[in-house]
Amino acid sequence: MKFDDFLHTVNDFGRYQKLRYFCICLTYMLPPIMVYTWSFAAATPSFRCKLYDNDADFNIRQSSLSYNQSQPDEAYCKANMKISVKECQRCYMKTISNTGIEKIQPCNNYIFDQKYYDYTLVEEWSMVCDRTVFRSAVQNIFFFGYMVGSIFFGIMADKYGRRPIMSICIILMACTGFICAFFPQKDKFGFWPSYLVYTISRFILACSTRGIAVTGFVLATELVGPKNKFLTAIIVQYFFAFGQLFLVTFAYFIREWRRLTFTLSLFTIPFTFFYFVLPESARWMISKGHYKQAELLLRKIAKTNDRTFDEEAFQQLIDEQQLNSKEKSQQIGILGLFQSKIMCIISINLFFQWFVQNLVFYGISQSTGNWGFDPYLSFAISAFVEILSYIVLHLVLNRIGRKRPYFIAVLCFSIIALLTIPVQNYILKNNPEQKILIFIMNVLLKFFAAGSYAIIYIYANELFPTGIRNTGMGICSMVARIGAIVGTTSNDMLTRVWINLPVVLFGILSLIAAFLVLMLPETLNKTLPQTIEDTEQMGLSCIRIRADKRTPKRKVQIDNIDDQDLNEDQLLNQNLKMREDV
Repeated sequence: MKFDDFLHTVNDFGRYQKLRYFCICLTYMLPPIMVYTWSFAAATPSFRCKLYDNDADFNIRQSSLSYNQSQPDEAYCKANMKISVKECQRCYMKTISNTGIEKIQPCNNYIFDQKYYDYTLVEEWSMVCDRTVFRSAVQNIFFFGYMVGSIFFGIMADKYGRRPIMSICIILMACTGFICAFFPQKDKFGFWPSYLVYTISRFILACSTRGIAVTGFVLATELVGPKNKFLTAIIVQYFFAFGQLFLVTFAYFIREWRRLTFTLSLFTIPFTFFYFVLPESARWMISKGHYKQAELLLRKIAKTNDRTFDEEAFQQLIDEQQLNSKEKSQQIGILGLFQSKIMCIISINLFFQWFVQNLVFYGISQSTGNWGFDPYLSFAISAFVEILSYIVLHLVLNRIGRKRPYFIAVLCFSIIALLTIPVQNYILKNNPEQKILIFIMNVLLKFFAAGSYAIIYIYANELFPTGIRNTGMGICSMVARIGAIVGTTSNDMLTRVWINLPVVLFGILSLIAAFLVLMLPETLNKTLPQTIEDTEQMGLSCIRIRADKRTPKRKVQIDNIDDQDLNEDQLLNQNLKMREDV
């Protein structure tokens, strides 16, 4: 008897599972809060050079003769600077010596606009102009921590259980959150101690954040039977967007970075008690041979769901598990991704798709402050658009396939992104119509970016064969984090050259990705490939490549793997687990 068969006897989605699943969904609000807090705590307000000691009002520049005289000329900026005119005029100032010689020099101090933010970390550490690199480094290290957390806590959860690892991650998140709120004090500790401690704390915060997402998602899918796995996997994604709405609500009323970080850290404290609410995964306990503990938990589930515990069926489950645990599975290894021409093309193509989608998604999601309107309203609209994108995908994905919606989403994104060039150059600047048009374009960019980002997770899982699915998805995850780092750096550094340069870059890469995906096969209504031969039989669209012939010995090895493949329900469980591991 399989575990899912026994779980059905105690009700695989009864009152017990629904309550615990809702608690897990609540924890899924934490990752977006921790990721996007940076968008407000380290937001970059409008700024200018500080002209004299008593200069404190940002808006005085409009009528200040001294301000206008201190700005470098537009012609000088274009001729001598490799940055935009706007960046040149707010990062450099013109001074006149006693002998009447004009000199252009970098600003020593800055005045920041407090229209939207009272005080941000960018202001405290002056992370603008040539110090923008410090801002980029913090978020890049954060995404590196995302990658480390996925690998490390994923392994730990498989070894020690989902419940304790998830609890440890929540405690780490709360502690590092408070450190990020209180320790960075430039006046007391100096810049470098504050910066290093804050960056390291953000790294640990990212590791724990990803640990919560990985273990929480796996625990949620392992609580229920196969018929409800797709539903639970979809609903938990909505709570990711709900977390963004929760964040922007607090950020709107708390506009000082330290108090905002402290308040959001307080929000994590109630989750530390979830250790006493959430159960361990009975599925994991069975797989590890903890049969007594699993029996106690399953009896509790049966009692809560008003079902009878079938002792004979449970014994059959144990007997089959003990028999299966004696069999040794064979692994093909990482070289299986490249051992044939078709498999090699599919693998490299998917790696590139993941790189582009993470670069685009995080690049767009973290740039809502540049949409031209109130940054809080823009962020909230971005979250609602993401929810709308998930709803549309839920309605069409199982009807028209994965490849076509993905191609349409990526192509539409690239077209809209590249349209920013004529919109900026041929429509009167600072015109109300131009601002509205750019805002609409940004909303559409987020809609298509969220859609393609969600599809690629499912699409890649259905293309990699079982023997190398873990390996393939693991490499995709690593490449994805590199994409997120590049997207973050582009927002900080390329905007100094031209504010829309990152979006144009995203559009060019998306256009390439859209045409490359055309060669991949459709996976709708097809069984998950078990072997490399199964993937090769899907073929490549637009390209005809003859599959490599394998030696009989190799075929025997692959056939052995086929004999050990999981049934349909187990494959679905593995598919969902793999999707979150990345």
